[in-house]
Amino acid sequence: MIAPDHLDVIYEDNHLLVVNKPAMLATMGVSETTPSLLATAKEYVRRKYRKPGNVYLGVVSRLDAPVTGLVLLARTSKAAARLSEAFRLRQVEKTYLAVVEDSPSPSCGKLEHYLRKDERHRKMHVASAEHPQAQLARLEYRVLNSDWPMSLVEIALDTGRKHQIRVQLAFTGHPIVGDRKYGAKIPLADGIALHARRLSLLHPVRRDPLRLEAPLPPSWRRHPSIVKLLRTAE
Repeated sequence: MIAPDHLDVIYEDNHLLVVNKPAMLATMGVSETTPSLLATAKEYVRRKYRKPGNVYLGVVSRLDAPVTGLVLLARTSKAAARLSEAFRLRQVEKTYLAVVEDSPSPSCGKLEHYLRKDERHRKMHVASAEHPQAQLARLEYRVLNSDWPMSLVEIALDTGRKHQIRVQLAFTGHPIVGDRKYGAKIPLADGIALHARRLSLLHPVRRDPLRLEAPLPPSWRRHPSIVKLLRTAE
């Protein structure tokens, strides 16, 4: 578990706390004995502001455990409600970076699939639109750089389905590096090569625009092939 003092805080005020989640840490929804980002963030707030008793933090955006990057937390119920509504109305822009196997073709475009849950294997699958559990999933992608056997891809989410980016890219033949659950063959030392890079939104109270960005995880900087992709893409 990361210590509260080492929490990578990207933005903070009386209404919001935005952190850069490391790989292999659950956002929430685990037992009290299992580390989570939410528990760590609550302890961070409790210590910093000397708050007695329970600390309120509402998780507005969440990431899968192996995914890194921006997680948005609300420090008040008012902010949580307004942010949840903004996400529902698709007023929040979410941009991810991924390193995938091979090179998607065409180099930019939209992916649209219907997804269904597989509770037994804790996965998502592409399904037909007629499936009773089918949910529409849409994203846009753009290849920023390619150097066989992998490519650096920027992704803008239109919907926010579970494992959406992972399963859609894998279905097109380009699983995310390190994501063995969805068929990746190239390993990554820590987590998978999917990073929630940017969030663009209106502040829930002040209504001024916020554009937040999280630095890339250390595992990307330690992988020679990914480093080469990043260097030539800059």
